[in-house]
Amino acid sequence: MTSSTASFDPRVLKAPHPVPGAPDNWKRFFSFNTDAKVIGIQYIATSLFFLLVGGVLAMIMRGELITPPSDLVDPTVYNGLYTMHGTVMLFLFLFPILNGFNNLLIPPMIGAPDMAFPRLNAAAFWLVPLFGVILMASFFVPGGPASTGWWSYPPASLQNPVGHLINGESLWILAVALSGISSIMGAVNFTTTILRMRAPGMGFFRMPIFCWTAAAAQTIQLVGLPALTGGAIMLLFDLCLGTTFFRPEGGGDPVLYQHFFWFYSHPAVYVMVLPVFGIFSEIFPVYARKPLFGYPVVAIASFAITGLSLIVWVHHMFYSGTPMWMRNLFMYTTMLIAVPTGIKVFAWLGTLWRGRLRLTTPMLFCLGGVFNFIFAGITGIMLATVPVDIHVGNTYFVVGHFHYVIFSTITFGVFAGIYHWFPKFTGRMPYEGLGLLHFWLTFIGSTLNFLPMHWAGLMGMPRRVASYDPEFAFANVLASLGAFLLGVATIPFLLNMVSSWSRGRRAPANPWQAIGLEWLLPSPPPAENFEENVPTVISGPYGYGLGRPLVEHEESFIARAAQPAASPTSDPA
Repeated sequence: MTSSTASFDPRVLKAPHPVPGAPDNWKRFFSFNTDAKVIGIQYIATSLFFLLVGGVLAMIMRGELITPPSDLVDPTVYNGLYTMHGTVMLFLFLFPILNGFNNLLIPPMIGAPDMAFPRLNAAAFWLVPLFGVILMASFFVPGGPASTGWWSYPPASLQNPVGHLINGESLWILAVALSGISSIMGAVNFTTTILRMRAPGMGFFRMPIFCWTAAAAQTIQLVGLPALTGGAIMLLFDLCLGTTFFRPEGGGDPVLYQHFFWFYSHPAVYVMVLPVFGIFSEIFPVYARKPLFGYPVVAIASFAITGLSLIVWVHHMFYSGTPMWMRNLFMYTTMLIAVPTGIKVFAWLGTLWRGRLRLTTPMLFCLGGVFNFIFAGITGIMLATVPVDIHVGNTYFVVGHFHYVIFSTITFGVFAGIYHWFPKFTGRMPYEGLGLLHFWLTFIGSTLNFLPMHWAGLMGMPRRVASYDPEFAFANVLASLGAFLLGVATIPFLLNMVSSWSRGRRAPANPWQAIGLEWLLPSPPPAENFEENVPTVISGPYGYGLGRPLVEHEESFIARAAQPAASPTSDPA
């Protein structure tokens, strides 16, 4: 397989960071800093805070659903809770935390000093806490937060009187629009960096799979996100200014909004899951001590998923008056995605086959994530089928499937990535015992939480309800106990992160004996990674067991990374 060679001139691409006058201690994480590594940690810390917020909202909902009648919160409040839970988890946890991984991993993985546009990068991050505050402020406005779900379909979302500029729905739409702008800014930055700032010798087929998946995901952002952002702005105009883009009484078409929304929001699942596929593909070879099976095909499959994901959105609208020919067309395109995703699963299994497996915390989270993804893929094919989807489309079966993708696959991959690269970017080793406890509590809790939802859905329990028929009680008791166990599982995770970073054993440059440019750097890496002496890549990134160097003069980079840091990181920041 041939590979193209990137043009690279570190003198031209040297990043202008940090911002003059920016602090060089723990305060930098609270400042407008242009260092991608600082921004990456800012993203991840902010996302984990909102994971706790979204988790608390979920546990209140599961507390309500542990008994059939609505006896804990008012049904209107419940509607606001599930709307905000979905919005927080997607727009304030998953998207930002994956942008955090992009910031931390892409520059060192390709040998770049920083992102292509450092100031744009920092501006994109600071929009996240801004729209987070706007979204949380909706709890305190008259009428409470938005209550029409994270999809905000009109005409239900247009019930507020025209002229009331400040209400839960308008704040929700404003937050989503700002999230879209932030993500577009990030997508421009990530794709430019990957295309233009690779180290000498790093052609596309010497590039780590994580960078392939990041580029594929950001391509979806660039193509699909303007549709959602534009639809959100038009919805805001309808709500606050009296326009009639989606108002049926004024000649508008509410189904048009569904097209805007799902054209992006179904591919958005792949924006989140593709980088996690990249994390799986990076971690399996390390802990199996084998090259990634079928590396070029796995790389190409990432962009096959991107292309197919942009022509499947109507499968969310099978019961929205969609004509039969369109239902059939989108049923087949949706099913086609099983081909490139199946290729990835096959490649992971081929990598693990007869490997020398090390069942560390990141490896267990990867294995658990792939196991859950296979189950989610099977139920996804069921939902792609028109008759099945029409039968269970508004039941808890969809809720269970969705959470198997969003939490049991994507969030598992996020945890795997945090544990795997934690030593590299903090300079400290995580505590393995707490990590294993975190994994098992999470795996058991998520299974107990989301698996019974499929059962309840097949029996006919509708979603988005605060009360239900007593025949669904047992499944809901199990699901609620699982949710509470997931809440408990966050305790060893947070304890591990805080105590390891402040008191953990100092990390060597390459604690897992991994292959990759980032592992040739000290832990934590210096400000501009390789700075002036960027290595020339001479082989692919997964040469486990092949005994070949990754870069020219690799021994000199290893020796340099093994030297003790000039100023030990007694300050955990």
